[in-house]
Amino acid sequence: METNNKTVITPSPTWIEIVSRYNFSDPLRSWWQIANSVIPYFLLWGAMIWSLKVSYLLTLFLSVFAAGFMVRIFIIFHDCGHGSFFRSKRLSRIVGIVTGLITFTPYDKWTHDHKEHHATVGNLDKRGVGDVKTLTIEEFLNLSPWKKFVYRFYRHPLFLLGIAPFLVFAFQNRLPKKNMNPKEHLYLHLSNLALIALIILAMWGIGWKTYLLIQLPVLYIASVHGVWLFYVQHQYENVVWKRAQEWNYKEIALSGSSYFKLPKILQWFTGNIGFHHIHHLSPKIPNYKLPVCYKENTVFQEVKPVTFFSSLKSLKLRLWDENKKQLVGFKALRYYPR
Repeated sequence: METNNKTVITPSPTWIEIVSRYNFSDPLRSWWQIANSVIPYFLLWGAMIWSLKVSYLLTLFLSVFAAGFMVRIFIIFHDCGHGSFFRSKRLSRIVGIVTGLITFTPYDKWTHDHKEHHATVGNLDKRGVGDVKTLTIEEFLNLSPWKKFVYRFYRHPLFLLGIAPFLVFAFQNRLPKKNMNPKEHLYLHLSNLALIALIILAMWGIGWKTYLLIQLPVLYIASVHGVWLFYVQHQYENVVWKRAQEWNYKEIALSGSSYFKLPKILQWFTGNIGFHHIHHLSPKIPNYKLPVCYKENTVFQEVKPVTFFSSLKSLKLRLWDENKKQLVGFKALRYYPR
C-alpha cells in the first residue's frame, strides 16, 4: 500500500503463521464428524444384515457405501493419532483406539509408524517406514534376479493396489516389528485381543457366515481405496524427493505430497485428505479445516492438483531416477547407462 507517496510493503505471513490459524480443533465439529461417520456405518451394517434375506447383490451394493464410511472413520482415527482431532490427549487416544478397532488398525503401532512417515517422507536416505517401497534405478539394478522379480511383483498394480491393501489391514497390522519396545508389543497384543473379542462377539450375535459375508467385502473395498489414496499422495508425476542433505520440510510438504482434487462427495468420504500437501505441512490441522485453509491461502493453491484421471498415470511409476530426479516406469531401464 502507499502512504504519503511512499510505498509500504506489507510482508507476507510465513507458512508457520498461516497454519497456526487452523492448528486447533473444534470439539463440536469433531463430535459431529464422529456422529455422521460412525452412526451411518453401523446403520448400514444393520441394512446389510437385512439385505442378506433379499439378495447378496444388494448387500454388496450397500457394502460400497459402508466402505466409504469406514474410510471416513479411518481419517478420524488418523487425526486422533496426530493429536489434531481433540485437544485432550487422553480423549484422542480413546477415540483413536475405538476407531482403530473399527478400521482394523492398531492405534499405537500405526501412529508411531505414521509419525515417522511424516518426518521422513520424500527423504531418499530414510525410506522404509510407512511408505510404499520404492527403489532407485541403481538399487534395482544391483538386485539379484529373484529379488528383481519380487520387486516387480510387489510394484505391479494388481498386487500393490488390488491384493496388498487387504493383507495389510487384515494380517500385517496384527504383526509386531523388530524395533518395537515391550510396551509397544503389549499395546499391539491388547489391540489384537480386543479385535478378536469383537469379531467373536459379532459372529455370536449374527452368525459367522453373516459376519464374513458383510465384513470381508467392506474391509476389502475400504482398504483398496485407502491405500490408493495414500499411493497417489506420494507417488505421482513431478513429485519431489531429495537426499538427506538437501531435504527441506516445507518444500517436501508442498512438492512431495499431492493435492488430490476429488469430487465433493468423495472429498467428504475421504475426510479432505486430498489436501495432503497442507496436511504434511501441518498435521495438527484437523481434516475439516483443510478446505478452508486451502481456500483462504493462495500459497497452497499454487500446487498443481492431481485429478482422478491424471492420477491413473501414477500406476506406471515404479522406480526413482536419480539422474532425472523423478519417478519412472520399468521401461526407463532400457535407456539407463550401466
